[in-house]
Amino acid sequence: MPFNTLRRAIVFASAASLFSAGAFAQKPVTIIVPYAPGGSADLVTRVIAQFAAPSVGAPMIVDNRTGGGGVVGWGAAARSAPDGNTLLTVELSYTIAAGLITTLPFDPKKAFTQVATAVKVPHVLVINPAVPAKTVQEFIALAKAQPGKLNYGSGGNGTNTHLAGELFKSTTGVDIVHVPYKGAGAVLTDLMGNQVQALITSVPTALPHIKSGKLRALMVTGAERNAMLPDVPSAKEAGIPRMDMDYWIGIGAPAGTPQVVVDRLNKEFNASLAQPEAKKKIAEMGLTVVANTPAQATQLVNSEIQRWSAVIQQAGIKAD
Repeated sequence: MPFNTLRRAIVFASAASLFSAGAFAQKPVTIIVPYAPGGSADLVTRVIAQFAAPSVGAPMIVDNRTGGGGVVGWGAAARSAPDGNTLLTVELSYTIAAGLITTLPFDPKKAFTQVATAVKVPHVLVINPAVPAKTVQEFIALAKAQPGKLNYGSGGNGTNTHLAGELFKSTTGVDIVHVPYKGAGAVLTDLMGNQVQALITSVPTALPHIKSGKLRALMVTGAERNAMLPDVPSAKEAGIPRMDMDYWIGIGAPAGTPQVVVDRLNKEFNASLAQPEAKKKIAEMGLTVVANTPAQATQLVNSEIQRWSAVIQQAGIKAD
């Protein structure tokens, strides 16, 4: 038997024995977050780690491996042993990168087994209040009357805000110009200054500026209205159902992790997010708990990779 095959067989047998017996390995469980501390992916992972650790029966460590727009952390997790002791925080950007970065040191479609989707939140289309449009359809009509005259900002080339703008363009047929920035803060500043006229970003990011009146919300990118913006129509209500788009965060494990391990982790993580204090922390971030099955999480990741790869190809987007 080849060494790698033998090694995986040993890992599977030992991990399956531990997890089926109801006991996790006593060494710490590390969750790699491929971004710096303080962002949504990091904060959600820390909530999961905090509330799941007692039932997992082992310390849970959040390891921020930054660099390469997520590539460093993804690669480190992909190279880890498939024993349930090293996991990865997976979110929307991973599925975008799968279609954008052709030099990834792993196969993004095969490198990980999905454990669960933890949380989600829709995006919101916001414009500068000086733009003479009160509804999405008015904004579309304005853009079509002035092709190439209106700009939309993003947090950078290949980011979720960039892809959201391209999805809006392809779905509605408008000609608006992409202006990339280095991060969300810069684009919000210029949007409020009317240097760019539109942005599609996550609801929590835009919410304070919507409430202050510095930005006008036209649509949330979901099939239903969002509780934080109850007066803003959904994409479906606005007549653009294809704009159903969430920012989501989940947990994955290296490919080859035994299913019994994945199922047990799924159970513990979902239970942790169901705890009242955990749900409160998630709600305070403006996010909604999903806590689905491994199969549902896998379906989400695969469908998102397919979706964003198509948008990237159609728009001719290239990685920086």
